[in-house]
Amino acid sequence: MALALEEPELSPRELAVRFTDTEKYFVSEASVYRLLKSHDLITSPAYIVIKAADEFKDKTAAPNQMWQTDFTYLKVVGWGWFYLSTILDDYSRYVIGWKLCGNMRAVDVTDTLDIALAASGCDSAKVLHNPS
Repeated sequence: MALALEEPELSPRELAVRFTDTEKYFVSEASVYRLLKSHDLITSPAYIVIKAADEFKDKTAAPNQMWQTDFTYLKVVGWGWFYLSTILDDYSRYVIGWKLCGNMRAVDVTDTLDIALAASGCDSAKVLHNPS
């Protein structure tokens, strides 16, 4: 409790890590959160309600007009954290390319993009220049 009062800017996760490092005794983030909440030291987060649009602004009418990228992280017990990099076609909602990575670096995204370009055939697209 004293640590939380001394360092009010730290989140429950940061407090749990700091406590474990300084006191050499493990305490979970959830326990820190519950303790702080029980002493009214945590305020409820401010929620901003955003109304979803009825339709997307940029609609796609065919595959390969727009792709979406995402990183999802997961922890495998005994192995550590892994990051799943994916590229999804907006129109078909089909995952075009994916790569399981050990970190979340720019090179991992470009590798996933290369996989998606090859899988979709877009890596050999011919660009036509139309001079105006």
